[in-house]
Amino acid sequence: MAKKLYVGGIPYSTTEENLRAAFAQAGAVESVKIITDKFTGRSRGFAFVEMSGDEDAKKAIEMWNGKEFEGRTIVVNEARPLEPRPPRQNGGGYQG
Repeated sequence: MAKKLYVGGIPYSTTEENLRAAFAQAGAVESVKIITDKFTGRSRGFAFVEMSGDEDAKKAIEMWNGKEFEGRTIVVNEARPLEPRPPRQNGGGYQG
């Protein structure tokens, strides 16, 4: 079963291809998604990497957590499930 990892502290210039190549050293990579700002399209400095299995994910965490990647020290751990957020007051939009 695939295991999703959170990867934080990546340089803004990192590409999904570079991240995939780095994590492929630990095992089979299912997917890579760098999270971007929805307005500017610029990287927000973190990503999610989905490894093909628990062993590959464990190896990737051991290999990369606290290590340097493209000049920055990154954080790698198991991704937490998305928690539901309370609804926004007044629809969340500008009420000017």
